Amino acid sequence: MQVLLAQPRGFCAGVERAVSTVERALELYGAPVFVFHEIVHNGRVVEDLRRRGALFVNEIEAIPPGGVVVFSAHGVSDEVVARAEARRLRIIDATCPLVGRVHSRLRRYARLGYALVMVGHSGHDEVVGTVGSVQAPVHLVASLADVWALDIPASARVAYVTQTTLSLDDTAEIIAALRARFAHLEGPDLDDICYATHNRQRAVRELARRVDLVLVVGALNSSNSARLREVAQQCGVTAYLIEDAEALNPQWLRDVTGVGVTAGASTPEALVREVCERLGRLGATAVRELHGEPEAVSFRLPPGLVPLAEDADLVA
Repeated sequence: MQVLLAQPRGFCAGVERAVSTVERALELYGAPVFVFHEIVHNGRVVEDLRRRGALFVNEIEAIPPGGVVVFSAHGVSDEVVARAEARRLRIIDATCPLVGRVHSRLRRYARLGYALVMVGHSGHDEVVGTVGSVQAPVHLVASLADVWALDIPASARVAYVTQTTLSLDDTAEIIAALRARFAHLEGPDLDDICYATHNRQRAVRELARRVDLVLVVGALNSSNSARLREVAQQCGVTAYLIEDAEALNPQWLRDVTGVGVTAGASTPEALVREVCERLGRLGATAVRELHGEPEAVSFRLPPGLVPLAEDADLVA
């Protein structure tokens, strides 16, 4: 049994920036630094930051007045910002710049008077924050059935945005249905789906062509990790989403000669290595990384956190 590693995989620039933001805030202000929701959707990352002094909360009112709060990479609604300001919190916004771009696009469509549609998954932190970034109704669609059920006249001027971590193929189908439904439609096509999602889905397709089984390492509540599993399955390969090496079921490896391993954009490389080590104990004879284009995208830390020259290695 051989193991192939997808390339690219794991942390993206937005996640690197968000994690570095919390680490830098702890350096500057000391513990505790409060983080609104999980900074990224990965338990290992959250626990590591908690040990360093980060406190994760789901309600702004749980933070004492004047405290330091970091908004997660998924972004937050205008209401959350207003509540934080009312408590005189020191706000550090770690929203991924690509998510922030979607917020800006939706606000522009709202100012222009379009009926607003968002393609995304109900309840996901990114979707909640994006929908809450405008003071106008936003219709949420996640399937073709949702598109045809929209209570918007066919003659209306409609604009859409998308969640950044969706399946490329599924989203393309939904956008095509929106174009068929509405004659006056504006939107970014697939441009809202971030580069890391594009790259990891493309890499897992290549991986699935070469193996009998795909393991996606990522949190069960990670949207982009779940989409990687779906993409692999759509390629005709059995695929599982596992949080860590202990979640690997040895029964899955029966009659398997090639295992592919990839990881969601919020998964640290250490978890991938631990999965590979367990596969080795279960009979894997070699681990090889597939060729892939390196990602050169990087984002600077939020204003006020950019380190001095001697700490330049912390700049994301």
